Amino acid sequence: MRDYLLTLCVTAAVTYLLTGPVRKFAIATGAMPEIRARDVHREPTPRLGGIAMFFGLCAGLLVADHLHSLNSVFELSNEPRALLSGAALIWLIGVLDDKFEIDALIKLGGQMIAAGVMVMQGLTILWLPIPGVGTVSLTQWQGTLLTVALVVVTINAVNFVDGLDGLAAGMVCIASAAFFLYAYRMWFGYGVEAAAPATLFASVLMGMCLGFLPHNMHPARIFMGDSGSMLIGLVLAASAISVTGQVDPDALKLFEGGTRQATHAALPVFIPLLLPLTIIAIPVADLLLAIVRRTWKGKSPFAADRGHLHHRLLEIGHSHSRAVLIMYFWSALIAFGVVLYSVHSASMWIVFAIVVLSFVGLVLLLLPRFTPRAPRWAESFVPPRYRRRPRSAALVPAPAPGIPPGPAADPADPADAAAVSPEEGRIPVPAGINGATAIGSRSRFTAARK
Repeated sequence: MRDYLLTLCVTAAVTYLLTGPVRKFAIATGAMPEIRARDVHREPTPRLGGIAMFFGLCAGLLVADHLHSLNSVFELSNEPRALLSGAALIWLIGVLDDKFEIDALIKLGGQMIAAGVMVMQGLTILWLPIPGVGTVSLTQWQGTLLTVALVVVTINAVNFVDGLDGLAAGMVCIASAAFFLYAYRMWFGYGVEAAAPATLFASVLMGMCLGFLPHNMHPARIFMGDSGSMLIGLVLAASAISVTGQVDPDALKLFEGGTRQATHAALPVFIPLLLPLTIIAIPVADLLLAIVRRTWKGKSPFAADRGHLHHRLLEIGHSHSRAVLIMYFWSALIAFGVVLYSVHSASMWIVFAIVVLSFVGLVLLLLPRFTPRAPRWAESFVPPRYRRRPRSAALVPAPAPGIPPGPAADPADPADAAAVSPEEGRIPVPAGINGATAIGSRSRFTAARK
């Protein structure tokens, strides 16, 4: 575990430290497109954040290659080199798109080529665990087509959800954490050595996202662009393919009693990891809804619009940060719920907890304008908008610069005891003066000065 944590930290550190220089490079090269009708941000923001993420990926794999416990992954498997080859190709296409905005069909073709490059180097789905049947081996063409389709769907799902500050990086980080827990359990719990590459990929992917998030949280100073969203989507798909299509359920029969029993025991997580449409269900649902919506209107499925899930959250009244946190919540609930159920599939309390948390998530969705208030003892530790205001306070806007303040409030007088913090931009009104009198007096004073 320490070596994986070291790899994660190195990847995160390199990504974090390079993002600042990359931002300056993006500004210097003009990779700051004008604000479009579908954009949420208010001012041009540089892209090309994927450059820092790609070098973070390279640094993580380089460090892992020199660690004794992880070096065997590179010696016994060609999957790390396959991942790096596909990632370099998709990253290059993304950089060109961030700068020159290439055609959507060209990007789709590049995604298929990158997936094909990984397949040619051995990163492919070899078999599927089917309930009631057992392990079904795939032909070369079947495995290739399924692998390419899985990579393309995952890349575009992540790319479509990249619409709010910190949304795509945070959701992929949550999904990769779920992958890591499952793959680590397979590797060190069952001794399945084929799960080692997926464990490494997931830890590196978490480092890439965690290193980029501080620069990308609202308000974002830089966007990852297609060079980053397609890159992390490809790495996420590679983790799923490696841990599912490469791990033979026959390797578990010593622990479960037989091939069919092993398949059934691993079923709750084998199928979701084979088709990560469930473990990243929110981005995939957004992708499918966007295709149906645009096709129904007679538009191209690749034509951008403002109908994504995060746009709808903003439209019903959620703030930017609140919409992102809600998407995080649902992603974590689905991802970790599936992994936890795969470990204790016979425990009903897991299902009950998932149902309760789903109800909490629905309540959060239906109350967009609800602002929680912190208790009295915690008010000094939270932002002003979460502090309680006394009901007896009569407030008016703060005076303009140059206008002398009114008489000081007397703490002993109950009418003056209600004071509002300076952050709110308001002042207490002395007793006996209503809001209209105060505002009128200030207006006459300002007119007299003019």
